[in-house]
Amino acid sequence: MNLARPKTLSPSGWYTARRIGALLASAALVTAATTLPTATATAASTTPGCGKQAAPSGDYTVQSGGLTRTYRLHVPDNYKSSKTFELILVYHGRGKTGAQTEAFSDLSKLDAIIAYPNGVIGDEDKQAWQGAPYAAKGVDDVKFTADLLDDLESKYCVDTRAVYATGKSNGAGFTGILACQMADRFAAIAPVSGAFYIQGTHCAPSRPIPVLDIHGTGDTTIPYGGDGERDLPSIQTWVRDWTVRDHCNPDPKTSQLGDDVLKFTYKGCKADVVHVAVTDGGHSWPGSDSTSGPGYVTQTFEAHELIGAFFQAHRLRS
Repeated sequence: MNLARPKTLSPSGWYTARRIGALLASAALVTAATTLPTATATAASTTPGCGKQAAPSGDYTVQSGGLTRTYRLHVPDNYKSSKTFELILVYHGRGKTGAQTEAFSDLSKLDAIIAYPNGVIGDEDKQAWQGAPYAAKGVDDVKFTADLLDDLESKYCVDTRAVYATGKSNGAGFTGILACQMADRFAAIAPVSGAFYIQGTHCAPSRPIPVLDIHGTGDTTIPYGGDGERDLPSIQTWVRDWTVRDHCNPDPKTSQLGDDVLKFTYKGCKADVVHVAVTDGGHSWPGSDSTSGPGYVTQTFEAHELIGAFFQAHRLRS
């Protein structure tokens, strides 16, 4: 399979063509990802925070594992405690922060409550998440995530069937761990440029869980083809493992959008699995207008729009 970006146009001509087709391609990606109807929340899916006066967007703390953990919170302008909202947890990359991730990802444009938690400082004085070799030893970020969800659901009106996780790099890799261990609380995950370090523990989620994976084929930080010396599997291997867990047919439908995006949609799944490969894409956030990482940044689609549509299409079934 040829994943090289077409080079029949000059750089300026290719860029212009790509920008002209960006909106159409992005719309096609979002439409294709949205395959299920949005469910209406019921009393059983509401949280204790419904009906309470809520604190605004800002920086907050929660106690977990004997540590004071911090997170940035975005509350949509139209938030009302009488209506349930989606809740999205966003995990930053190594050495980054929740605030930085909010700035480049545009995820706070979505109509959802969005929390950007911060990892604990590990090797080289850089914040990181559980599961990576450089993460702080003895820190249970899965427990922290459960504590954070409990805290947010006690204060805000959340649809418990519409809780999701996304992130970038090391944070994206951590969403894979959450899918393995907390499938009862997350309706879907959407890792971007994920660092999926091999754990040595068996991943057996309590239910099939929808996965949208986005990765650049030119990523030199977390190589698309994997890195055996760092125990990083190839991205296609990681995706295929989820197709097995979600009982998909092995051969995906492949479609091209714009000049630089290939989309692999797996069929017959008990939970949807979609992989988006950005041809020559770097360790970056698609559609970002600010610095999100090294390498080529596609403008063919906006990652936050695609992720938002995928999440809206998937709810936990009671």
